[in-house]
Amino acid sequence: MRRAFYPGSFDPLTNGHLAVLAQAMTVFDEIFVGIGVHPGKTPLFSFDERVALIEQGVAALGDNAGKAVVSVVSFDGLVVEAARAADAVALVRGVRDGTDLNYEMQMAGMNGAMRPEIVTLFFPASPETRPITATLVRQIAAMGGDVSRFVPGHVAQAIRGKHGRA
Repeated sequence: MRRAFYPGSFDPLTNGHLAVLAQAMTVFDEIFVGIGVHPGKTPLFSFDERVALIEQGVAALGDNAGKAVVSVVSFDGLVVEAARAADAVALVRGVRDGTDLNYEMQMAGMNGAMRPEIVTLFFPASPETRPITATLVRQIAAMGGDVSRFVPGHVAQAIRGKHGRA
């Protein structure tokens, strides 16, 4: 069984996250979506809310993705150690542009030095998801902007609920 670990904050889940996950689902039998939980940060969505949003997003992918089993877990230490604990052979990372690639190459190098048995695989963002970041989605939403083009419908609804807009 080929297992992968896809780490991130997923705060909120974006169309870009789902596009990367759909690609990874064609390669792996099982994927652990690891939500990084850091006590010093105050996320827009709680861990349990993010789990529910990810599970809904995966269900909505349906036949548009591979057949991998997807589980959502939390982690609070090193990504590579969380991947090892999940028995993963690979880390899944999305890459939008050259800036992402430079950063991700550094991380892959450090992770590889700590756990050489776990490889990092990069999945490219599609042209329509390339500009999307969870940080920008949160900022746009906080200023009253419409983020429905950047996140799944159920996530847009949850964001509107967080900001008191139906």
